[in-house]
Amino acid sequence: MAPTEGVARVKEKGTRTPTPETLVEEQAARQAVVALGKREFMEQFQKLAKTFASDPGNPGSYACEGCQRCANCMFCKDCDSCYHCTHCVRCELCNNCTHCVDSKSCHACAYCVQCENCTGSAYLTLCQNLQDCNYCFGCVGLSKKDFHILNVPFSRTEYFKVVKRLSKELGIS
Repeated sequence: MAPTEGVARVKEKGTRTPTPETLVEEQAARQAVVALGKREFMEQFQKLAKTFASDPGNPGSYACEGCQRCANCMFCKDCDSCYHCTHCVRCELCNNCTHCVDSKSCHACAYCVQCENCTGSAYLTLCQNLQDCNYCFGCVGLSKKDFHILNVPFSRTEYFKVVKRLSKELGIS
């Protein structure tokens, strides 16, 4: 018996058995692409890019309101170009974030407000370029830090006291 006899073949994830019509269409499309010159190729490429950029759809998203070009997000509002986020509001280019507000280009963050380019962090406010940080306010460029304000370390108790006052003065809820 050959090593593969009697063994069920596992279908690759995300593949479908093509229909004869699909095979004919794909073959015709491949032949058309092969025949393209530089100018025709660039025209087709620009047309494809323009079509994609103008489609504000949210594939795979659930219960999102006012979002554009988001994918696999849930319960988000007014976000743009986010991926796999939940309960985010007015975020842009974020992925795998939850409960973030007015943040941009963040990855795997939670409860961040007005943050940009942060990764793997939580409970940040007005922060930029932080990695693996928690409870930071107005910090820039920190890594693996907790309870900092303007890159200065604070005790947990003092941090919450100062942040409460600053948030109120800055109008950040």
